[in-house]
Amino acid sequence: MKLLVSNVGSTSLKFKLFEMPEETILCEGKVERVGSLDSGIFSYTNRLNGAKKYLADLKIPTYADGIRLFLSHMTNEDDGVVTSVQEIESIGFKTVLSRGYYGVHELTQEVMDGMKECLFVAPVHNAAYIEAIDQFRTILPDTRMVGVFETAFHTTIPKERRIYAVPYEWYEDYGLMKMGYHGASHGYIAEQARRQGKADYIISCHLGGSCSICAIKDGKSVDNSFGYSLQTGVMHANRCGDVDPYMVPFLESKGVSKEKILEGLSKRGGLLGLSGVSNDLREVQEAADQGNERAQLAINVFVNQIVRYIGSYYAELGGLDQLVFTGGIGENSALIRLKVCEALQHFGIVIDQAANESCHEGVISAGESRVLVSVIPANEELGIARQTFRCIQTSC
Repeated sequence: MKLLVSNVGSTSLKFKLFEMPEETILCEGKVERVGSLDSGIFSYTNRLNGAKKYLADLKIPTYADGIRLFLSHMTNEDDGVVTSVQEIESIGFKTVLSRGYYGVHELTQEVMDGMKECLFVAPVHNAAYIEAIDQFRTILPDTRMVGVFETAFHTTIPKERRIYAVPYEWYEDYGLMKMGYHGASHGYIAEQARRQGKADYIISCHLGGSCSICAIKDGKSVDNSFGYSLQTGVMHANRCGDVDPYMVPFLESKGVSKEKILEGLSKRGGLLGLSGVSNDLREVQEAADQGNERAQLAINVFVNQIVRYIGSYYAELGGLDQLVFTGGIGENSALIRLKVCEALQHFGIVIDQAANESCHEGVISAGESRVLVSVIPANEELGIARQTFRCIQTSC
């Protein structure tokens, strides 16, 4: 089966075409700056012969344009891997949230309607996916499409960890509960970590522009730092993470508009809000190295919040076999990994300093460490391909 995985961002599209069940990648592509009239970027790689294409300064006003750009390269004579788009038998999407559909589901009209109901909770992510899926339906109306929802891996979280201490009817009537996200990433980590050694108890740290910590027991999610929305948990690049909800009415009483409050929480918070420098950790770290106290504060708060969640999940799990770092920051910031692990020395964690400094994949703990610490690069697309394939095979 030729199975296409599509990862949709607010201004980007990423594609990987797999041959399943062999999990062979045939080609991959990325469209950046969707919505641009003169600065779009497209990159493409034929994984069978190594041919590459890079185009810049493109006009890519809509997702439809980006999708057609990739499909045209996937099928052309020079660097294509199939002769027709009709060879694609199924498409898997890293979808976020659909009311009442929290696992892996074929994208029926009912599931799509559930996504529209959740636009308030995930406005940017859901809107992007709804538009992209509609475009694929127009181009490939007979191709089966599957949503691997970010919540899917977290459906195993016990109810006592999912429910909020609010009126119970809010849970019954509105579905208010912890959803958990980054499921494709944490699910992939759960599979890969077992290959590193003993991994009955895992804590997975997906750290990037969006961050989450996940407690994994026997390969299943048992807690996740995200809540009902993607706003919660540890701080993110722009989003604030956990805050006291009564900050909102307090700010309103001071004359701050609802729009300004939401903007502050979701766009001007996180690393950007604390540092005043950037939402990019590399730039924040550079500023801290030059003596910027707010930049250093942002790093310290970030590390402290990660450590706090790891500590609570250690208690919930009842032990820890492996601590995993993934995502853009998790894979590339030796500083954050070091600071987090130094704060957890009482867990018996001992870091190999040289391995940590040079590592983007592999084990970074010393031989005497009681906990295995590793870096596992995110490969959400492969996880989505596996789950989409299983869904198609079992008529989910």
